[in-house]
Amino acid sequence: MPSSRAPHRSGFAALIGRPNVGKSTLLNRLAGEKIAIVSPKPQTTRNRILGVVTRPEGQIAFLDTPGIHKGRGELSRYMVDVALNAAGEVDLVLFLIEPSPTAAPAIDPANQEILQKLGAKKKPVVLVINKIDLIEKALLLPLIDTYQKAFPFLEIIPISARTGDGVDRLFKVVLGHLPEGPQLFDPDVLTDQAERQLVAEYVREQILRHTREEVPYSCAVVVDHFDESEREPRKQPKPGELAGLVRIMATIHVERESQKAIVIGKKGQMLKAIGTDARKAIERLLGTHVYLDLRVHVEPRWSETQKGLRKLGYE
Repeated sequence: MPSSRAPHRSGFAALIGRPNVGKSTLLNRLAGEKIAIVSPKPQTTRNRILGVVTRPEGQIAFLDTPGIHKGRGELSRYMVDVALNAAGEVDLVLFLIEPSPTAAPAIDPANQEILQKLGAKKKPVVLVINKIDLIEKALLLPLIDTYQKAFPFLEIIPISARTGDGVDRLFKVVLGHLPEGPQLFDPDVLTDQAERQLVAEYVREQILRHTREEVPYSCAVVVDHFDESEREPRKQPKPGELAGLVRIMATIHVERESQKAIVIGKKGQMLKAIGTDARKAIERLLGTHVYLDLRVHVEPRWSETQKGLRKLGYE
């Protein structure tokens, strides 16, 4: 007797959109873990971030990407290239937008340009309207109609990544458009980011949260030392339980002396606050006590040159 069980599906899907539309929040919601750092400031995500979601019916490898924007300098060019390259490498693209609570349901020029670039990739695209918890439901239908007429989307899915509304449906829709096949990753895999990478991102997240506007775009974090010699094997610790110790030294790179002064703060109070909050997040990540030593270094105009990007790990 033939089986009535649905075939197992798997594949890759890229999260594409302007800065701050909620791509990283959605990735974390889908994964059920904090894989990508999140802040209200644009250009938080700088690299492609893999988040693997495995369920009995299938496995989706989501690629979170930097927001597509127009900006000057090599760092901006690098981030846009990362996003567009990811769109060309996957089985399916999720184009995230956020509705305006007041404006007419028109497609702004920035999203028009992204749609043109996605059309050139010739990949199937699902439109994801995020942040629906912030608008009147009556505004959704005109917006959906406007986008339906502008591009041949496979589907249009309204969601709230913050509350989880519609996210399960989105997963099922995406999975239904992926090819039949076995798991691409071990079911225990959540991301391809090494712990050192995650540590650097957690520190940068706290810089984004604590400092003024001029610093975040010009800062990068490099982990110089990651000593696990006192780390204890994790068996099955209780929630919040920490075992052993990891010693970490990291450098915060900025472009100007004035930015260094902001990051350090009066009598070192800003750097202390950044380090304290980052350490707590890293301890939850690693399941160990953490000794975190942060230094601040001025690397003039690193974000404006390819040499500067390579030096700080953006390749």
